[in-house]
Amino acid sequence: MSKPKQAGGRPRDSRVDHAIAAAVRSLLAEQSYGTLTVDAVAARAEISKAAIYRRYATKQEMIFAVLLHDLDEAPPADTGSLRGDITELVTRISDQLAQSAAGVMAGLLADVHADSTLAVRFSDSYLAVERSVITTLLDRAVARGELPHRPDPALVHALLLGPLFAWQIMLVEDPTRTTVLANAVAQSAAAALTSGALPPSST
Repeated sequence: MSKPKQAGGRPRDSRVDHAIAAAVRSLLAEQSYGTLTVDAVAARAEISKAAIYRRYATKQEMIFAVLLHDLDEAPPADTGSLRGDITELVTRISDQLAQSAAGVMAGLLADVHADSTLAVRFSDSYLAVERSVITTLLDRAVARGELPHRPDPALVHALLLGPLFAWQIMLVEDPTRTTVLANAVAQSAAAALTSGALPPSST
């Protein structure tokens, strides 16, 4: 996990970041998502609650950043091909999902959809970061001449995430097999994109 950004103030202490991440993971191995609290994380990490809230506005953002990605998520390195780039990205996503229990992700998504304010924060922050990463990969492919135009990043986002989240959350399948699924998703997505199956972006 890359280190989250902090606007202004003192430089971030990576030891605190690691302590929070370790506390979240250890507590989720012992209890359910619903019972985990910021107080418990602060106590386990031996830091103040203020240190956590300087980094994350909510429990949900903290868990998402620890288990999936923070706001400093970068695109995969340029592999030289659209298929290679997509494979790298989907493999990274599947590896992240495989590290969290299905109940944790289901609870997190339920919280996000139940609270409109939280949903907007997630859309404007974490989802925007994911969409930006995908847009970068598509723009690379256009620059290489692999694609005549940039496909709609929102549709590509759904195409890549849908099967992985279905496997992990809806079907509750073996997380150790996500690599096989990730490869299939990457191949299918690359084929769909190069065939022109998706419409161009409106922006």
